[in-house]
Amino acid sequence: KSDEDWMPVDLYVGGAEHAVLHLLYARFWHQVLFDLGYTQHPEPFQKLVHQGMILGTDGEKMSKSRGNVVNPDDIVDDQGADALRLYEMFMGPLEAVKPWQTSQVQGVVRFQNKVYNIIQAVSAADADIPMDTETLKLMHKTMKKVTEDIEILAFNTAISTMMVFANHLQKLKDRVPREAAEALAIMLSPFAPHLGEEAWSLLGHSESIAYVPWVEHDEALCVDDTVKMGVQVNGKAKGEIEIPKDADQEVAVAAAMEVEKLATLVAGKELKKVIYVPGRILNLIAK
Repeated sequence: KSDEDWMPVDLYVGGAEHAVLHLLYARFWHQVLFDLGYTQHPEPFQKLVHQGMILGTDGEKMSKSRGNVVNPDDIVDDQGADALRLYEMFMGPLEAVKPWQTSQVQGVVRFQNKVYNIIQAVSAADADIPMDTETLKLMHKTMKKVTEDIEILAFNTAISTMMVFANHLQKLKDRVPREAAEALAIMLSPFAPHLGEEAWSLLGHSESIAYVPWVEHDEALCVDDTVKMGVQVNGKAKGEIEIPKDADQEVAVAAAMEVEKLATLVAGKELKKVIYVPGRILNLIAK
């Protein structure tokens, strides 16, 4: 029954330096047990991911002899455990080898402070702010992106997506909808659990955020109604327009003519040809 309940392991995360020791050792003995009929699974792990090594600030492998070892306890004492966790995940792709830069920890600390200030502003508001369309769509796009990135262990891009969302909410000042603030707190909680709990409490909840269901996005709200596309004049990029996603050539050309720079470039010339690829490019051939 234990074999049915626990095996195989969904995900094995270990550095490449462990492959010859623990990984090989675990697979060898598991396959012995499989051959003897004690387990029904030929392999112990369904997926293997090797996380990249974090190097010293000099770009070399950390070692006492080089004097480049960074003690994580020092970072926790100075900036907090959440800052350490966020920075490690934000440094780059999980599998990449990355040099440690203590000075860059301040970047995620500023992000934490920004989120905290947003949550404080919402908790101090007298009434709930209605959700505007731009914030609603960005919130659902953020929920989708963060959820998908967590599934593929792309933690750095999940964090950067939340940073974009936090920047948007900050610009709203005292007009941040409570729903948006709560969604941000839930998404951030796996990355910065202490801040997540504090934010959830400030928003008036008594239970732990750990028991709150994960966010769910609406796919329809993740689709853009408009698209930005480049405009060329005689094959050279000269500007950009934003038009409805399903706009035809006539609408695209009209939008281009409303851009002063583009209108000036074709003024007094005959529009010989228009090359229009919806959603991608508009090229005006003018002589």
